[in-house]
Amino acid sequence: MTAPTETDRAESAGPATVRDPGSYRDPGGFVYRRNGVLHRQIDAASIDDWNAFVASGLADRLITAGRLIGHEPAGLDDAATPGARAVIRPEEIEFISYPYEWTFSELKDAALLTLDVQLDALAAGWTLKDASAYNVQFRDAKPIMIDSLSFEPHEDGAPWVAYRQFCEHFLAPLTLMAYRDIRLSALLRADPDGVPLDLAASLVPWRTRLNFGLLSHLHLHANAQRRHAGNEDDGKAAKGARISRSRLIALIGNLRSTVAGLSWKPGGTEWSDYADNTSYNDRATAAKARLLGEFVRQAPGTRAWDLGANTGRYSRIAADAGKRVLAWDIDPAAAERNYRAVRSEDRGDILPLILDLANPSPGIGWGGRERRSLLERANPDVVLALALIHHLAISRNVPLPMLMDLLANLAPYAVVEFVPKEDPMVHRLLATRRDVFPDYSLDGFRAAAGERFEVVSESSIEDSPRVLFLLQRRGDRRRDDRRRVSAEA
Repeated sequence: MTAPTETDRAESAGPATVRDPGSYRDPGGFVYRRNGVLHRQIDAASIDDWNAFVASGLADRLITAGRLIGHEPAGLDDAATPGARAVIRPEEIEFISYPYEWTFSELKDAALLTLDVQLDALAAGWTLKDASAYNVQFRDAKPIMIDSLSFEPHEDGAPWVAYRQFCEHFLAPLTLMAYRDIRLSALLRADPDGVPLDLAASLVPWRTRLNFGLLSHLHLHANAQRRHAGNEDDGKAAKGARISRSRLIALIGNLRSTVAGLSWKPGGTEWSDYADNTSYNDRATAAKARLLGEFVRQAPGTRAWDLGANTGRYSRIAADAGKRVLAWDIDPAAAERNYRAVRSEDRGDILPLILDLANPSPGIGWGGRERRSLLERANPDVVLALALIHHLAISRNVPLPMLMDLLANLAPYAVVEFVPKEDPMVHRLLATRRDVFPDYSLDGFRAAAGERFEVVSESSIEDSPRVLFLLQRRGDRRRDDRRRVSAEA
């Protein structure tokens, strides 16, 4: 029988200590929760670099600039395993999103942040030892680096060891999205290690070779990879290549210019203009906005998910009602327009993301747990399903009880807009198919909702056949009543 490893001890320490299943690649440390509080352990392999990084002042400068997540020191008593040399408590990110859920500009902003941090590091004598897109998250709708252990001293003459990883995680998918098809961002979901450069080079148009940056960092880079992969001597030569710091800074600067030059125009998709072309007149639109604001204010908590946000009109109403909103939409153009608007408005309370609710992000990576599924990450207090149910029930054939099950599994409260068959938008959905939805009616919706929810409020929307519901998950109302009685006593 073999002796238990430190990882075994951490994972068998009981519910008080839970290691993040996605934090295993760095031998110098890992992330875990102790009594629900986020910690990062720093082990012997990284302690010298960590101490020097903190002492250099670079960490403080990056944190102050909003480029690196902040942290507090913690005691070794909070360590997950006996091998710890230091423990810190990083600032929590409210929701962990993944690159395949980001809009084009979100991925581009994350790429530019990574390169800016690398340039800052090189100027101070440091370098990023990895450039994974998963090292970036969004705080207040702005990208921020979350891996405090990604920094190591830069050896004079050494190339950037994370160059290939950056190109696979950022440059290749952005180029495919900009030059071929925005939907190719899904390749990031297919492989957590990014898009292979030779695959990207074979898929993009030939004219990308006329762009010096793409020629250098994508096409020639892919060719070099192929050569070194098949020749051991060439591989050793590549590893031994030397480059002066000034040339390395110039290379990173050129890479940054290449990324900054990539663009995509969000338009021409089915739903990108949907919010401005609905069956509502001005009175109905105003009535829906008023009801939504009232219902959202009645729902406790601060976190809302808008599950069919489109360009974010109603996400803004929820945010103005005091919620921090994840504005999900299936349409990449609508989500992109929403993110650009959020960025121009300098809003920190709305984060647009891309989601197909009928095929949400699964668990992927090592053991299917390295990157968690959407439902495993769900933490909203209220979900908004506005002008959404009819698309899923009719276009995707999802029965109403299954839809209500999903909403109840996501959050204790839901604001749901029911769009009946007499509405022009449902007429549009049924125009090219048989009506095989006998249970799709207002009474059918009430029955399906009643299996998992209690109706808190129900209001018809003025000048519209549509009805807005505020629902509370069954069981949660009784708990809320008990808390209220206890507080009054």
